[in-house]
Amino acid sequence: MLKSVRCLGQLFFVAVILMACRSVSAQDRIRIATGLGQTKIRVALADFGPRSDLAKSHASLFTQVVRNDLEYSGILELASPSFYPTQVPTVPTELKPPAWSAQPTNANYVGFGNLSESSSEVNIQAWLFDVRNPSSQPVVGKVYRGAPTDLQVRKYAHDFADEIISKLTGGLPSVASTQIAFVRSTSPGVKEIWVMDYDGANQHQLTNLHSIALTPRWSPDGSRIAFTCFAPYKGIVSAQICMYSMDLGKVIAFPRFPGTNTTPAWSPDGTEIMFSSSMQGKSSELYVCDVNCLHPKPITHAEGTNVSPAWNPKTGQTVAFVSDRGGTPQLYLMNADGTGVAKLDMPDKGYVIDPAWSPNGQLLAFSWRRPNDNYDLYIMDPTSMQILELTRDQGRNERPSWAPDGRHLVFESTRSGERQIWTMLADGSQAHQLTTSGHNESPNWSTH
Repeated sequence: MLKSVRCLGQLFFVAVILMACRSVSAQDRIRIATGLGQTKIRVALADFGPRSDLAKSHASLFTQVVRNDLEYSGILELASPSFYPTQVPTVPTELKPPAWSAQPTNANYVGFGNLSESSSEVNIQAWLFDVRNPSSQPVVGKVYRGAPTDLQVRKYAHDFADEIISKLTGGLPSVASTQIAFVRSTSPGVKEIWVMDYDGANQHQLTNLHSIALTPRWSPDGSRIAFTCFAPYKGIVSAQICMYSMDLGKVIAFPRFPGTNTTPAWSPDGTEIMFSSSMQGKSSELYVCDVNCLHPKPITHAEGTNVSPAWNPKTGQTVAFVSDRGGTPQLYLMNADGTGVAKLDMPDKGYVIDPAWSPNGQLLAFSWRRPNDNYDLYIMDPTSMQILELTRDQGRNERPSWAPDGRHLVFESTRSGERQIWTMLADGSQAHQLTTSGHNESPNWSTH
């Protein structure tokens, strides 16, 4: 019989949590699928040296952003700056590897560099060296030149962190340069689509519909965001699917249909969209169409409400969705053409909503309100039917979305009092609050 995991150790990795509650085989499945719980490479990042007083602020900003990115990667261990040698290199000739590989720094790799700045340009030189196997060749060597703005310096810092993580993990994806779309409400009856960097910086509004926008979903190439909006169809305002173009910076035309149309989802190749609609009757069925959506085709045929489709990003052949055809909202799987529908049986009653596939297509994250409980986040391995509980006694937690690295999740939570956007590692540890102003919900992580 399926057993749910109920552990209080929120600060441990998946392997530790499961070891206390499950068999070794279940522990290994989750750990391998998320890439967490493995031995971490220890990295030090020296303060980047400003070449002038004008460069001091941006040198400090660049250093701190790279450190934050590395620390939150989930697969690298960042040595504390308090352990660093007193002599800090700013160019390769100043690096003394033994000082960095010895205790207490005990680093495998050291990142360092310098920053110069004028009124028109910032110039950043950045390196990463293997201090346990010194050679004349850096593992990473980059020069960044651009506008001397905080936004540009932050971008270069994210780029450098991504490069480090890619080199040290054999090409695994990173998230420092990704974005998160979400919904913000700053006044009653108005919800707009916003976007921010993965770490909560650079929050800015995209839509100005002065209405209600919900459930944003990035296209696989990051060029568009499909979402639920409220717009007129033949004189009647109802829920419709809307489309925002990141390239054009505006909402673009998308067909409208009768009834209620919600929860769009993209196919992994970006050529199709699936959404929930009651266009043909009282029941909300799932429909699929190409990106022009001139001829949507129903692929579910069941009484009740069918919503929140989620395409398996790895195979493109399986779709998870929510249906109350059995009485209460539960998770179902089906083939992308609507055949082979099967309910995912849970070990307890309650409502199950918000399915989201991990990038490798092996795990499902979802929100589950068990009897006498609040909504909490879980991960399931549909093959073994093992479940890991990620949140517990921390408000209401919903709408999980995976980062493209498969090691992080973004979600909405009321744990701080109001509904806000949070991220965490995929084992439930290292939770970070990203938003603080207004009411924020329905986050979706970009794939790039």
